[in-house]
Amino acid sequence: MIENQKIRPAQVIGPLGEPLTIESLPSPSTTRWVVRRKAEVVAAVNGGLLTVDEVCDRYSLTLEEFASWQRAVDRSGMPGLRVTRIQHYKSLYERQQKY
Repeated sequence: MIENQKIRPAQVIGPLGEPLTIESLPSPSTTRWVVRRKAEVVAAVNGGLLTVDEVCDRYSLTLEEFASWQRAVDRSGMPGLRVTRIQHYKSLYERQQKY
């Protein structure tokens, strides 16, 4: 059984360069998702600290919602997570795809 278990890191590097652990992630009861918190959760998944399923269960997120955070970080970095800038980055990305 041990060979089937994946070894997880004790910490990963967060979006601002700080170490992230499971204890330092946003609280599971978080309802106000600011850019930094979203980016921390994405970094935790990208670094292997948590799986996508664990994040969705822990924070009551849909797979689509979390995937949109990941896409935003991949395309535009942390600024892409700002709710007020979603339309700007979306149109910018669509223009880049045309050319």
